[in-house]
Order: sequence, then structure tokens, then C-alpha cells
Amino acid sequence: MSKPLSQLEVLNGYAEKAREGLMHCCSSTRWVEAMLAQRPFRDPKHVYDCAAICWQRLARADWLEAFSQHPRIGDLRGARSLDDTERTWAEGEQSGAARAAESVRLALAEGNREYERKFGHVFIVCATGKSGEEMLALLRQRLNHPPEAELAIAAAEEEKITRIRLEKLLSQ
Repeated sequence: MSKPLSQLEVLNGYAEKAREGLMHCCSSTRWVEAMLAQRPFRDPKHVYDCAAICWQRLARADWLEAFSQHPRIGDLRGARSLDDTERTWAEGEQSGAARAAESVRLALAEGNREYERKFGHVFIVCATGKSGEEMLALLRQRLNHPPEAELAIAAAEEEKITRIRLEKLLSQ
């Protein structure tokens, strides 16, 4: 009887399964293809290092593609159709918003709309471990940024999210 394959073995050996797993971590098609081109991965650290390098080499359009697949903070019901893995991960990441007072959730919804009007993409924040109040404060603060500065901040937040999701993927 053979032992089950680790996620690292799956990433290295099965292109379609690797593509699917990587898309759960970051929805930029170019990032996923760049990651697939880096295989075989020696160990988790190699995966994380490659992920960071591939992310930094992307263009604005690739970042925006990744952003477009995220549900709004505090609004998983209004999100595009998420598969089971995406929904589970997003619910865990955004649990602070889900537990927030109704007034905070309403303010997040209004802030999300204002942010999208100003910047043209969903508010991206690494929500893991943050309360609804913390996310709302960050959203309000970031509304004051010029668009290019905010894009860079959102890209850095997306990179953090991707790292956390890669850790989840590799621990499955």
C-alpha cells in the first residue's frame, strides 16, 4: 500500500492539479503559469520564494486580475461563485469582519463601494487575524492614498494573502 502524495508532490507532478491549487492561492493566470514553470519545487521554502519572485515580476493587469477574484471584505454572499476551498479559506480569513458589529459591517460595505469607485478594484487587505474594526480603519486610511500608491499597497497585501494560502495548500 503506497502512502498518499503530499501537496508538494502534487504541485510537482500533476499539472492540472497544480494549476487548480495555485489558482486557489492567487487568481492571476500569469502568476500561476510562472509558478508552474518553476517546478519542480524542492521544499515549501522554495515554493514561497518562487511565489514572491513570480508575483514581483507581474504587471498591473495581472495584479488586477488577481484582485478581481476576491470577495469584498465582509460580503462573502455577494462574491462570485466560490468553490468549497475558496469559500472555506475566505470565511476563515474574513472571520473578523463576520464577527463585527452590524454598524461596522455596514461601514465596511459603504467603504468598499467608495474604494471601488476611487480605485477601480476591490479593497485588498490581508484580513487574517484582523478584526472588522481594524479592517475598517485600514480601508478608511487607504482611501486617502493616490491611486498608484494604493495599487502598490494592494499588491503587497495580495502577496501576503497568497503566501498564507500557499501555506494552507501545502499543509492539506
